[in-house]
Order: sequence, then structure tokens, then C-alpha cells
Amino acid sequence: MRFTITGRNLEVTPGLKAAVEEKIGKLDRYFNPDTEVTVTMSIQKERQNIEVTIPVKGTLLRAEESSNDMYVSIDLVEEVIERQLKKYKNKLIDKKQAAAAFTPQFLEEDHNDQDDEIRIVKTKRFGMKPMDPEEACFQMELLGHNFYVFLNADTDEVNVVYKRKGNTYGLIEPEF
Repeated sequence: MRFTITGRNLEVTPGLKAAVEEKIGKLDRYFNPDTEVTVTMSIQKERQNIEVTIPVKGTLLRAEESSNDMYVSIDLVEEVIERQLKKYKNKLIDKKQAAAAFTPQFLEEDHNDQDDEIRIVKTKRFGMKPMDPEEACFQMELLGHNFYVFLNADTDEVNVVYKRKGNTYGLIEPEF
């Protein structure tokens, strides 16, 4: 694995770099040697954040964790990535997709956890009236939700607005 480690509002010390390479490096048995791993560490209001992104054949494995100690954040993010890997592996096997990014050893391991099974427990149907993204944000706030699906009056396409950190909003528009 090849690491790209950057810091925002903090200097990446040799100790932090070694901790990241050691902890996230444990996952190298799952990946081919040329796999890129992007790690971004930051400090925001006494919170030590770490974000790890690993591009894998048409998909991204991404995890973000924060705590009061960067070394704890590193441990937490490694656990999340490993859990995602196990879920992704099961999906690869279930769908018989190409698994070129992974080592044969990883693909042969048994990772069938019942907790990882995806179950849809509720289906909701609702009518969508055309509106602009700002009105959709307002509706989302009124409902107290973190996202809102709506029909964009300008494009006549289904869009999603969602809450981001720092009281900002995001808009997802389909691309075909």
C-alpha cells in the first residue's frame, strides 16, 4: 500500500505517520501492493479527526473518525475500514464481481457475519411536488430530517439535499 498522509491545522509528526502506517498498514494483506491510501488528519475545536480513502475498482472505501486523541482516532478508523472491507468482500462474492484489487488470501477468508446483512425494514412512499433546492432545505429543516428527496422544479429531476457539518447543506443531482 502506498500512503499519502496530509495534515490540516496540524503538523504530521513522524510518530503520527508511523502510527498511521502501522495501524492502516495491517490492512495491506487485503490489498495489492500498488493500492493508494489517502489519509487526512485535522484538528477542529479540540477534536482530532482522521479521514481515510481507498479507491477500489470503481468504488471508494472511506471512513472518518474523530476523538480527543489522534491515536485513538487512528484505531477507530482502522476498525471501520476493516468492517467495510468485509462487507465489500461479501458483496463481491455474492455478485461474482471482479476482485482484482484484493489479494487471493483475503478473498478466500470467511467473513460471513449475520450483523453485516442488509435488511430493509421499512418502505416509505410519498408524492413529490416540484420545488427549488432552497425550499427543499427549508422543508427538511421543518421535518427535522438530515436529508430530503424532492423534484427539482428547474431540472425536472429527482434531487436530494442533505445536512453537512457546520450548518451547511449539500445537493445531490443525478448524472446519467
